Amino acid sequence: MSGSTISSGQPTPDNTTTRPAPLRPRARPFLSWLYAPSPSSVTFALRNTIAACLAVGIAFWMELDDPAWAAMTVWAVAQTSRGESQSKAKWRIVGTISGAIAAISIMAAAPQAPWMFFPMIAVWIGLCSGFATFVSNFRSYALVLAGYTCSIICMGAASNPDNVFMIAMSRGTYIVLGVLCEALMGLIFATSQERHARAQLRQKLESALVLVTTTLCSLLGEERGALNAARRQFGTILTINDQIEFAEVEMGPHGHEGDHARAALAAVSALLSRGFGMAMRLQVLNHDHPDFTRTADEILAFLKQFPQRLPDQNAVPALLADLQHFRDICRLYAAPHRESDIRPDHEPIPGQEPFDLTDEGQKQRGDRLDERILFVSLGELLGDLEQAIKEYEASTHRIRGDHFHFQLETHRDTREAVHNGLRGACAVLITAYIYEVTAWPNGLGFIAITTLVCGLFATKENPVLGTTEFLKGAVAAYFMAWILVFVLMPKVTTFETLALFLGPAMFLGGLAKGNPATAGGSAAYGLLLPAMLGLQNHHVMNEIAFYNGNMATVLAVAVSVIVFRSVLPFSSDAERFRLRRIMLGELQRLAHPGFTPRISVWIGRNTDRFARLIRHAGPTPAPLIEACILGTLATLTLGLNVIRLRTLLDREYLPESARRPILLVLHYVEQSTRRHDKAARIAEAAVRRLRVLDAQETDLVTRLELTRAITYLVVIAYTMRTNEDFLDASKPFRGEKNSRLLNSGQG
Repeated sequence: MSGSTISSGQPTPDNTTTRPAPLRPRARPFLSWLYAPSPSSVTFALRNTIAACLAVGIAFWMELDDPAWAAMTVWAVAQTSRGESQSKAKWRIVGTISGAIAAISIMAAAPQAPWMFFPMIAVWIGLCSGFATFVSNFRSYALVLAGYTCSIICMGAASNPDNVFMIAMSRGTYIVLGVLCEALMGLIFATSQERHARAQLRQKLESALVLVTTTLCSLLGEERGALNAARRQFGTILTINDQIEFAEVEMGPHGHEGDHARAALAAVSALLSRGFGMAMRLQVLNHDHPDFTRTADEILAFLKQFPQRLPDQNAVPALLADLQHFRDICRLYAAPHRESDIRPDHEPIPGQEPFDLTDEGQKQRGDRLDERILFVSLGELLGDLEQAIKEYEASTHRIRGDHFHFQLETHRDTREAVHNGLRGACAVLITAYIYEVTAWPNGLGFIAITTLVCGLFATKENPVLGTTEFLKGAVAAYFMAWILVFVLMPKVTTFETLALFLGPAMFLGGLAKGNPATAGGSAAYGLLLPAMLGLQNHHVMNEIAFYNGNMATVLAVAVSVIVFRSVLPFSSDAERFRLRRIMLGELQRLAHPGFTPRISVWIGRNTDRFARLIRHAGPTPAPLIEACILGTLATLTLGLNVIRLRTLLDREYLPESARRPILLVLHYVEQSTRRHDKAARIAEAAVRRLRVLDAQETDLVTRLELTRAITYLVVIAYTMRTNEDFLDASKPFRGEKNSRLLNSGQG
């Protein structure tokens, strides 16, 4: 950080010269997944095609009544990662057992009472869909699976309630058979799974650390567009956090490597927020100090070399030693002293009292305090980086006797859960009403498939983005099933011939699922295609059964799409407004003296909200999304500095004259809902008061605590003044004033 870069420019997006980076990766050429698939997609498609054909063959050999469900289970469980597949298989079995128990209970409670029977199923589907919103990864899949498995078993036994137990056992047999076949193929295709999982985990954490150090270089160097780069790291962090659980599954017996990895990611998130706060202090405070500039230049050089040094495991102790050296320098300059009290070699001058006040002007005294504040901020930033590296190093190997545990808490949305539950229940009631009114012979299957599709939609944050792709996949499965049933399968006389025709159709679905752009549609294709074929041991589906049965399947998907788009429809604008209000409400609670805040909870929830904002962007103009994400990052930083102020107060080193203005700031942070400019003025007044107290204080520890308090108050004041519109939870955020303030800061 040379003097030229530190004295000009602001760490804000350059809206005039630099376009915002795209929020989504550039799309591949049309159909490239088909004519130029990646090796991993080919392996994935081949593995699961063999597993599905094997499951169907065994189901035929066992004379099961509906062999298609074995193949459907394979494609439902199949994931590109072995850890994901194993986790999903485990939770699928759990969900199937739970759904079977619920089905037997509901059937026993209302065997001949349809107007009790269907509402009970609707309530069960709604509860499962709602509670699935509160959990992550495949635990949510297990809940929705318990819902639609119950519905499928009940619909199959509705005409003969006495047979419900046998149908439940049959359904469980299909699920276990499909899971075992997929797991067997996964073991055959997997090579050095544990070693590969550990290498992947290490590589992901390395990428997160390299990304954050690169961002810190930009922030400390005050490069334009640095904050845009910083906010994009949060989506990457959350993606890696989700994948840690699957890596732990692949590693088999392991220690607490995953917990250390999650702790490393939390430290990275805190580090990004520290960098954001550091950028604010560089804007507000005078940073034209030779000692600070020289130290910052050395740290910048260290950060630029960091990506080359980190991959070498033997270099980690040296990295930590360098960081400790820089932190020692920061602590030295952050300690209260006068420039005349130390020599260049940092040795005290004998015979001179270090706290004797001289006749210096107010500006010189303020400049020295600004330098100490910057060194405190820089030292804490390096401390977070040191913590991240230590946790990363601990995640690379098993530590004997380690009992460390860490869980990054995510955002839980009660309203979204209620909406998902109501949509699922409405879909059941609508389809049940159609069946009761029309007495459609395929009506029960119509209800069963509707609950299945609604359950899958309930696990998505934004149902609007996924429903259309799922409908396209269902239509593609219908046309492929038509070709197989009417053109190819009449020639089938043995299972080998069936596999010859069925295999390529499933292989295409596997290639599509391995491509992110077509994964949503391919999920419907692979799941519904086996059911549309009507696979049986002793006969082939005729045209009447095909059209009646598959029309019910396609209509069930269409009804599910309509329900999720029309019943309590999802709105990106409303979602952003609601997430912002929830976040600001939590911010106010952080400042309440009766509430005990936890940094890991605040970081985890807001990192999750970052990723949701990016994923929910949709067709919304990019500048508004950028402003929302920048406001979210500012709020995260504001909350962390509030927590740090609370920690200072709890240590009780500050005198009462310093505690009163800090408590007043916290009170205004807690009570401010609209006029945040007033809270900003109170924080600025507190900074001025603490500066006066610092000049009068003679105790070293107290002055150091005062410096820390000013360090946090500066960020609080600046954040509340420049993000007033975003912090106002009473109205939607448009981003105009926020952008003007940022642009005015660049001048």
